[in-house]
Amino acid sequence: MSEFKRYNSVNQFFREKFGKKVIKVSLNGGFTCPNRDGTKGYGGCVFCSEKGSGDFAPEKQKPIEEQFLESRQRLSKKWPDAKYIAYFQSFTNTYAPLDYLEDLFLRASKLEGVVGIAIATRPDCIDEEIVKFLAKLNKKLYVFVELGFQTSKKESIDFINRCYENKVFEDGIRLLNKYNIDTVVHTILGLPYESKEDMLNTIRYVSSFNIRGIKLQLLHILENTALAKIYKKENFKILSLEEYVDIVVSCIEILPKDIVIHRITGDGDKKILIEPKWSLNKKVVLNSINKEFLKRDSFQGKFL
Repeated sequence: MSEFKRYNSVNQFFREKFGKKVIKVSLNGGFTCPNRDGTKGYGGCVFCSEKGSGDFAPEKQKPIEEQFLESRQRLSKKWPDAKYIAYFQSFTNTYAPLDYLEDLFLRASKLEGVVGIAIATRPDCIDEEIVKFLAKLNKKLYVFVELGFQTSKKESIDFINRCYENKVFEDGIRLLNKYNIDTVVHTILGLPYESKEDMLNTIRYVSSFNIRGIKLQLLHILENTALAKIYKKENFKILSLEEYVDIVVSCIEILPKDIVIHRITGDGDKKILIEPKWSLNKKVVLNSINKEFLKRDSFQGKFL
């Protein structure tokens, strides 16, 4: 960890691994989710948008090669020498037959400038055959899997309609570890009716496993989601900026230093964001978090 940084950021990690700036490029593989099509449930998790939490991903009608080229042309103006992670973000990106996944991810691996592939999925949508293929691909370029977990609290799991138990997550982590696939776990801070201690318990739980990275995502209430309807009816408490900053720093203080932090806030689409509005000013959020670290003279893993 750099002496100038209070936590192990993903930017540092990629720079050390690849020797230069690395950018994640969202690609739409045309997936759906077992929590939407009736296999596990309907409607998806309550916070999930119409685009399956991939609101900045391209339209699925375009081939991934075309999606990538458009993004690369835009990004190369700012970072002409950058390398890229092909990021399959929208919906559940292993929820398809193996031959479809093999074709899609192999094509992504051949895109110009791509040094890695990130695959967002659910732990109940991976099996040994899929992971064996990812392990083979991992020998050609860096492959990591992002698991949507969000919370370890039973009442919250039911509330958000996650439709799988914590044991399924544990089994998924073990399977990915068996084949040496790095895992990044998604958590959400600020879920309705969760206390600060509930959120810290989730961080303690996920970091007790052999995970490579974590995302600390601020809860966004987006238009046309089940959560938006619940919010309008129940008007549950939304975290203030000050509360969120305190919770984020407290979470990082109990994270092992070797876990890479991929996110400490979130990017809500301003066109559909209902709350919290303060999150739209990302620079202020990040500066507030950094100031809190300085104020506490704190750092990742301080209380381990």
